[in-house]
Amino acid sequence: MSKLNELVETSGFLLLDGAMGTELFNRGLGPGDPPELWNVEQPELVTEVHQAYIAAGSDLILSNSFGGTHYRLKLHKLHDRVKELSHAAAEAARQAADGVDHKVIVAGSMGPTGELLEPMGAMTIDGCKAAFAEQAEGLTQGGADVIWIETMSHLDEVKAAVQGARSVSDLPITATLSFDTAGRTMMGVTGTEAVNTLSELGVDAIGANCGNNLADTEAAVAEMRAANPEMLIISKANAGMPQWHGTELRYSGDPAVMAAHAHRLRNAGVQLIGSCCGSTPAHTARMRAVLDGKEPVPEVDFVPAVMRQVARRPRSRRRKL
Repeated sequence: MSKLNELVETSGFLLLDGAMGTELFNRGLGPGDPPELWNVEQPELVTEVHQAYIAAGSDLILSNSFGGTHYRLKLHKLHDRVKELSHAAAEAARQAADGVDHKVIVAGSMGPTGELLEPMGAMTIDGCKAAFAEQAEGLTQGGADVIWIETMSHLDEVKAAVQGARSVSDLPITATLSFDTAGRTMMGVTGTEAVNTLSELGVDAIGANCGNNLADTEAAVAEMRAANPEMLIISKANAGMPQWHGTELRYSGDPAVMAAHAHRLRNAGVQLIGSCCGSTPAHTARMRAVLDGKEPVPEVDFVPAVMRQVARRPRSRRRKL
């Protein structure tokens, strides 16, 4: 049994961390600067972010390597440093995880390449596999416990990422896609299609992250849960919607909104729950308190009908974790 499955079985659910970029910007990362470079130039600040999320209650933290493929790093002329930066990202997270007296899982984050596969674009399947293999190797050597493929929209790219990672690593693999309006990804993938396709690849957990809004993410994971009652399901939604306040971009979901969101997800059978863009350790701490029953569920004006329906379904067919 993998460390991921073992911890879920012991705890019943895992609380994931929140946004990395938000916290790095607060610590001085400039607009347009590659966050991955801080893994070697400011590793203590990256570890500090991980430590803040662990202190807030996270059971699993994602490495600062979202844009760490050859294709994304090429935009910053760093494409010859993929393994170095990914290795350092996993090391920074590992240091934070190993600094506490309880088990915290380090997930090696791999985001989309930003390229389109043939015939819509110039990226080949083999090139895509190689890019993810290179990054997965660095993350594995740096100490990651899980390969965490995230924010995807095209199932062929997810498949290539899984196959590339498997060619160099024996770590468990998870995959999440980003869902927009009408319950589909930018490339038209539904939650049912995602869970059916990816479960055949043998990934350890499947879910949704980022996305257009909380309602769409919740609907996507509800659809996944209904399609496969036995799969570990992940939800890591943005902290509401981005809104401009003068020249400042803020997200509409405060800690209370995200804590109520986490409670709905848990009632719907989602086992891995976190937050994405716009979230902070304060969001994570409130989610932890509510999920642990230490604080009441906040009263917020947001309960999608689809989640009410899922919550009323019998859970006897679901794995008891």
